[in-house]
Amino acid sequence: MAEVQPHQQDRVFTIPNMISFARLAGVPVFLWLVLHHPRTQAGDWWALGLLAAAGLSDWLDGKIARALHQQSRIGELLDPAADRLYIVSTIVALAIRGIIGWWLVAALAARELMLGVVLLALRRRGYGPLHVSFVGKGATLCLLYAFPLLFVGSHPTSYAVVARVFGWAFAIWGTALYWWAAVLYVRQARALLARDDEPAAPQGVPNRPNPGR
Repeated sequence: MAEVQPHQQDRVFTIPNMISFARLAGVPVFLWLVLHHPRTQAGDWWALGLLAAAGLSDWLDGKIARALHQQSRIGELLDPAADRLYIVSTIVALAIRGIIGWWLVAALAARELMLGVVLLALRRRGYGPLHVSFVGKGATLCLLYAFPLLFVGSHPTSYAVVARVFGWAFAIWGTALYWWAAVLYVRQARALLARDDEPAAPQGVPNRPNPGR
């Protein structure tokens, strides 16, 4: 596999980035669908289709970026930003519709606020965003499964109870993984910041290894 050159990291108009921009543009459309016709199933089904397309595009842009060597810095920011916006917009819409409680909104918002503080501290030291972990991806996947099921379970259908049970199972498990991923990010950030705070060793004398790491 060819190595991505530094100048390629600065590209904006690449196929993966265009897919990410399109996914971001779908967020207000999604909100309009679920809030404009909150009592009809048609709006929800269109919204679920948009969520499915967003999930597929999330997988697709990563595949294309690696296959065409079109990784970029802006792509590394757009991809998680789109995921977070869909999660935030979906849980807010679910709460406004009365499908979930505001406590779940608060739990996920507190996590994002904590990571925002961590990211700010890293940026002050010249670090970029941390890489998305496997746990974080798993959490996002669980939540993206949960929300459509909760939407489906809100309608008076024969499968509503089953949809609600599985939807809440994914929501609770996804929230737990979301916080677990946040703890892992905080540990990474602390390790980076602690390394910066270590005193420089005299010339010719290596730093002693820290047994606590």
